[in-house]
Amino acid sequence: MSIKVKRSQAQPISRLMGKSGDIGKLMRLSALIDQAQRHLQAHLPEAMREHIYVGGFRDGRLTLISGQAQWLTWLRYEQNRLLELIHQLPGFEGVTGFTFKVRPVRTIQPPLRNTRSLSSSAGKTLNQCAEDTDHPALKRALERLASHAAQDHESGNENNHKY
Repeated sequence: MSIKVKRSQAQPISRLMGKSGDIGKLMRLSALIDQAQRHLQAHLPEAMREHIYVGGFRDGRLTLISGQAQWLTWLRYEQNRLLELIHQLPGFEGVTGFTFKVRPVRTIQPPLRNTRSLSSSAGKTLNQCAEDTDHPALKRALERLASHAAQDHESGNENNHKY
């Protein structure tokens, strides 16, 4: 039994997007949902903007998601006005109503940066090592690392204390 390698090349994204396949439909739906999200946020009261998210669009119904039921209760009373707002957008003329869901919404937060500091004495030691090194790449790396050391603010001497 032999294994034949199928030689196919990756297709450009423009070809994938232009096809009527699943990726093209998904990208168009994603763009529509993003457009609805921005339009709703622009017209909602400022206190609500960060609590309401458009979660999907299926069978003529737009899904609105919030982490707290109080915001969705207010939206239920404002359904007619929201429908008028959504109908202003191209592609959303066929929206017949809303589906409201209370779901915990976790916003994506970037991880905290772990900043480290290098003392000025460590920087001096690294510079001395760089001076004694003949290897050019290692020398540049040591100098670059030493440049991150804390700078002395009192005339270059850390033991220069005034009492």
